[in-house]
Amino acid sequence: MSDLPKCPQCASEYTYEDGPLYVCPECAHEWAIEAAEAGGAAQRVFRDAHGNILEDGDSVTVIKDLKIKGSSAVVKVGTKVRNIRLVDGDHDIDCKIDGIGAMKLKSEFVKKA
Repeated sequence: MSDLPKCPQCASEYTYEDGPLYVCPECAHEWAIEAAEAGGAAQRVFRDAHGNILEDGDSVTVIKDLKIKGSSAVVKVGTKVRNIRLVDGDHDIDCKIDGIGAMKLKSEFVKKA
């Protein structure tokens, strides 16, 4: 049996080490080994569609046309979004898009600019 910790997000026992991180193959949650060993709360690692790590204040580019729910407007491919804020939840990017306003995006539909 493995002596690695269970995933703090989904409690999966199939975690593995990847460099300085523990990774859960079931829910794709990643957390730092040092935080797990220290017993502290692990911070979530946010990644874009290409695997680049995102941070608060980054600029990103939309990689797919995104329909806005409840509206006929669309966020077009190539739309650049500046000064993002990362939040927990399904839609993990909080931002303001010129001409549309405040909205939330999923990190899987953007790439770091």
